[in-house]
Amino acid sequence: MTPWLDAVTQDGLAALGARAADADVVALGVSCRSAHELSTMADEMVRYLVREHGYRAVLFEGDDAASVLLDEYVRTGDGDPRRVLAGARSFLRAEEVLGTVRWLRSYNEAHPGDPVRVVHPREEPGVPADQEAIERVLADGVTRWRDRDPAKLVYWGGMAHTAPGDVPTAGRLLRERCSYLSVGLTFHHGEPLDWLPVLPGDFLEATLDQAKADTFLLDLRDAPAAWADAPARTRLVGPRYDPAHDYLEGTPAGWFDLVRHTREVTPARLFA
Repeated sequence: MTPWLDAVTQDGLAALGARAADADVVALGVSCRSAHELSTMADEMVRYLVREHGYRAVLFEGDDAASVLLDEYVRTGDGDPRRVLAGARSFLRAEEVLGTVRWLRSYNEAHPGDPVRVVHPREEPGVPADQEAIERVLADGVTRWRDRDPAKLVYWGGMAHTAPGDVPTAGRLLRERCSYLSVGLTFHHGEPLDWLPVLPGDFLEATLDQAKADTFLLDLRDAPAAWADAPARTRLVGPRYDPAHDYLEGTPAGWFDLVRHTREVTPARLFA
């Protein structure tokens, strides 16, 4: 497997740009939102898509109320983004996310006639009753926003929501509604929260770790079908991670169009 990986993986973002040119929504699905390296990779891809490929909307999944205030800040400069994020959901209270928000503001200052917005769809009343309802709310929020503002959109969220699959995730619903590009951000080992067990061989990350490069981008169209379409698992690390249950089952090509992988991660720089 290693010779194939080394032949087709890339250390830049050209493959992302090539695929993003024809997409309406690019989803950056992070396997662990409390990992510094995954957040910095997502930040780099947001900046690249805004600067090089005309993406003009960014969704920080998980807190619409905070996103209203962040949108005001990136458009006008009013408000304190650190204070907004400090009161947001736990996975947004990080220096890495703050860096992205501040960069969006600086981009808008330099391009006042072509601004980037922070997506904040109107929240639906009531609390979703189950996971399927949560996924539908997430997808409907993106759809409502794009009905008002059809600008190309970067969706930075959790892989459990962004990856299409057999269950009706937000990613699967959005793929049915628009041109949707799924990017998985994965890692092999590290301690983003606490210790993590060694991955079994049937996990996607176990195969990706055989590459020589520590960090790379892989277009799944370049992968052998025997691997890309074979049953596998991929890890999901949340605040209450349980290795016996927190993973996706499916196929690499079913979850992702591209994967950006790094070997080792460290904790995100959370606000004190």
